[in-house]
Amino acid sequence: MREYTNETVAATPVVMPQMGESIAEGTIVRWIKKVGDAVERDEPLLEISTDKVDAEIPAPAAGVLIEIRVQEGETVAVDSVVATIGSAGDAPPAGAPPLDAVVGADVVGAGPVAAPVEIAQPGDADQGDATGEGGRQRLSPLVRKLAHEHNVDVSRIRGTGAGGRVTRQDVLDDVARARTSATPRAAVPPDAEVKKLSIMRRKIAEHMVMSRRTSAHVHTVFHVDFSRVADVRQARRVELEQQGTKLTYMAFITHAVVAALRQFPIVNASLDGDDVIYRKHVNVGIAVALDDGLIVPVIKRADEMDLPGLSRAIADLAGRARGKQLSPDDVQDGTFTITNPGQHGAQFGMPIINQPQVAILGVGTIEKRPVVVGDAVVARTMAYLALGFDHRLVDGATADQFMAAIKHHLEHPEA
Repeated sequence: MREYTNETVAATPVVMPQMGESIAEGTIVRWIKKVGDAVERDEPLLEISTDKVDAEIPAPAAGVLIEIRVQEGETVAVDSVVATIGSAGDAPPAGAPPLDAVVGADVVGAGPVAAPVEIAQPGDADQGDATGEGGRQRLSPLVRKLAHEHNVDVSRIRGTGAGGRVTRQDVLDDVARARTSATPRAAVPPDAEVKKLSIMRRKIAEHMVMSRRTSAHVHTVFHVDFSRVADVRQARRVELEQQGTKLTYMAFITHAVVAALRQFPIVNASLDGDDVIYRKHVNVGIAVALDDGLIVPVIKRADEMDLPGLSRAIADLAGRARGKQLSPDDVQDGTFTITNPGQHGAQFGMPIINQPQVAILGVGTIEKRPVVVGDAVVARTMAYLALGFDHRLVDGATADQFMAAIKHHLEHPEA
C-alpha cells in the first residue's frame, strides 16, 4: 500500500474492482458508509452494479471513511479511486500526489465478497485514453458492443471518462437524446411522480429489448402432473432433512430439464451468426427475484449433479443472490434458464429468452386441480410449464419433444 506520511496519517484508496474479465466499468449504487464513519477491514462499504452482477464491496482496510469521490449513480472505469480510508480528521497532505496516481501500483483493492482479492492492473481491459493510434477511439469491449447494438457513432460523442474516454453511460445518454428528439416527451400529469429507472432495471430493460430483437420467440405450454413428485418429496423428506437438504419442486424440475437437454442438445446450444455452438456441459441458470429486479445465477455442470446436489446448489445460489454475494463467475456461461413466475401465483408466463441461449422454461404455480383420469374427475397436483424457444434454431416439433421428455421425467420421478 502506498502511504501518505504526515506523522500518523496513512490513507488507503478504495478502487472500483474488476468484476469479471470483460467488465471495464461499474456504477455506484449505494454508499453503505458515509464520510466520517468508522469501518472495519472487510466490512461492507458500498454497493456497485456492473453488466454482470451487483455486489457489496468490502473495505480494503480499517479506519475512517474520510473521502467519497464518486457519488451514487455515477459510473467509473475499473481501478478508478472512488473513496479514501484514513484516520479520523485526516486528509491527504498538501502537495501529495493524487490517489489516482498510485492505482495499479501497490494499492489494496476490494473484491465482490467479504474477502480481499487482487485488482486487475490498468491495461487488463481495453480501456485506454479517448484516442489511440491514428486518432481512433479506444473503447472497452462493453462500450463497443453497446455502440454496435444501438448503431451509435462513438466518434461524435464527447467522452466523460478519464482522458475523454467514451463510457457506457455516454452511449446510453446519446441513445436517450436521440429518442427524445425523435419522440417528444409527454407532459407529466400534476398528480404524477417521475423517477429514474434503477441501474438494475435499466440493464434488464436493455437486455430484454435486445433479446426480443435478436430471437424469433415462440412458446409452447404443457400441463404436467406433479402428484408423484409430491409423493417422493414426502417419502424422502425426513431422510434428506437429516442430511441438511430440502427437496424442492425446483430441484425436480431442474433434474428433469437436465435429462431432457442431454436428449436434445440443440436446446442447450447457442447461435453465433451461421454457426451453431454445442455446449459440452449443461449449465442451468435459475432466475432469482430481487426487490428491484432479478438476476440469474448459474449452476455449472448441472449434468454431473444428482437430485440432492441440485437442491443444495439452487438454495446456495438463491441465498447469495439475495445477499448480494454473487461473483461474476456465478452469473456467466449459462446454457439454459428456468424462471418461476408460479411462486407468486401465475398459472404460466411467456418468458423472454436469456441471450445468447436459445430457450427458457417458465414454471407456473404448482397446485391441486381437478383433472380427468380415465373416466373419473380426481384431484391432482398440477402445473403448467411454458417453453420459450428461438425458432431460428429450434423447430416446434423439437421443442414439443423436449417438453414431452420433461413431462415424462416429472410424472415418473421414481425412475
